[in-house]
Amino acid sequence: MDNKKTFRRWAFWRRFQYSTGFLSVLSMFGVLIYFMYFFVPSNCFDGILNGDETAIDAGGNCVRIDPQTVIAPSLVWAESFEVAAGQYNSVAYIENKNQTAATPELEYTFQLLNEGVVVAERTGVTVLPPNSAYPVFEGRIFTDGGAPVTDTQLVLKPADDWRPASIGRDQFRSLDIELVGADTRPRLNVEIENNELTAAENVEVVATIFNTFGEPITASQTFIEDIRPRSTQEIIFTWPNPLTRTIKSCVIPTDVMLGIDLSGSMNNDGGNPPQPISDALKAASTFANSLQEKDQVGVVTFATDAALSSQLTSAYDTVADSISQLQIQPAEETGYTNTVAALTAARTELASIRHNPDARRVLVLLTDGLPTTKGDADVITQAQELADELRLGGLEIYAIGLGENADSQFIQSIASEKSNAYFAPTGADLAQIYSEITSSLCEAGEGKIEVIAKTKTNFAPLR
Repeated sequence: MDNKKTFRRWAFWRRFQYSTGFLSVLSMFGVLIYFMYFFVPSNCFDGILNGDETAIDAGGNCVRIDPQTVIAPSLVWAESFEVAAGQYNSVAYIENKNQTAATPELEYTFQLLNEGVVVAERTGVTVLPPNSAYPVFEGRIFTDGGAPVTDTQLVLKPADDWRPASIGRDQFRSLDIELVGADTRPRLNVEIENNELTAAENVEVVATIFNTFGEPITASQTFIEDIRPRSTQEIIFTWPNPLTRTIKSCVIPTDVMLGIDLSGSMNNDGGNPPQPISDALKAASTFANSLQEKDQVGVVTFATDAALSSQLTSAYDTVADSISQLQIQPAEETGYTNTVAALTAARTELASIRHNPDARRVLVLLTDGLPTTKGDADVITQAQELADELRLGGLEIYAIGLGENADSQFIQSIASEKSNAYFAPTGADLAQIYSEITSSLCEAGEGKIEVIAKTKTNFAPLR
């Protein structure tokens, strides 16, 4: 009886083992067939949400970061700068607040508007490193019909490809920034340094110039094929037009001509010393001594004719002394006021070899009356047309009308803009006016030149 029970137990376990073995082999064949014909592995490149991915081909063990976990980039500002009529360069700053997440392909679209209507668009793709704000630049954008741009917008397309990139703006450092030729062919010379132990390839570099209020004035772009580790490279930015017309920061020096009316009417107030000429010369002399270190000053006097009293020079004290010694010649008591000759003489000196090509050109003209001449020539219109020609050529004119009889309409017409026209009822008002012009020439504080580089080199490679 015991032997039969033992045999049955043994037979049962024998059958169980056979069945288990058979099912195991069958399962193995099933698994093999599944992996051979049906299984698709999670490889982060299949365009399918699988494995431990939290987004398609992103998150989990994938190199790409789940876009849902990333702070979206934001626009800091966007501006367009006119290069020629209907042609603009556009630049914008985009901020990436993520500490390590960055994207090698961020698509953007510049929209240039005229009174709310889009007159030009330009789409591009840029790299956006982490943890800072970075510029994007598009040049030679033409507007429809040459319409002027009143506003600029930047539309950002959500990026799908986010990757780890721990190196940001600290990788590059700008050294020896030098702006030259600002009044002719502007060029910004920069030495850029790669601070990292790895080389940087296909580096995009944008230079932006800001005024003393932190507002962008202009920008330019260049590219570097390669910067070796811990090395420097010289790069150059250029602009097609003089920068002196738009930048009033002290970063741009000034060549200024003083135009002083020495016609007989400048003695009309009488007195000893005669007025208003004495106050006028004293104020102009003080102005000449108040210029910046890199500025130059010269003097043109005019009555019946114009004369170059002092050539452009940085010897301010010498010029100031010479202004104090100026006198109205007796013959000019019955002479004329040749404003056209004064404008011509100032232009000639500001175009001479003494002009600093890095400096803006300025004329500060003081007169107490309308232009006059012998004969019937329309010298008022001639002066206005010549002043407009000088303005278009990049020479900025400040006009001061002295005395209660100064013609306000004429003074405003020869000034480069309305804010450049001043009126002094008496000679005592001139000191304050010259002081305001000094402040206008060089805004308080320093402007800023910012050079920012970015590259795809430091992005984690896809495996």
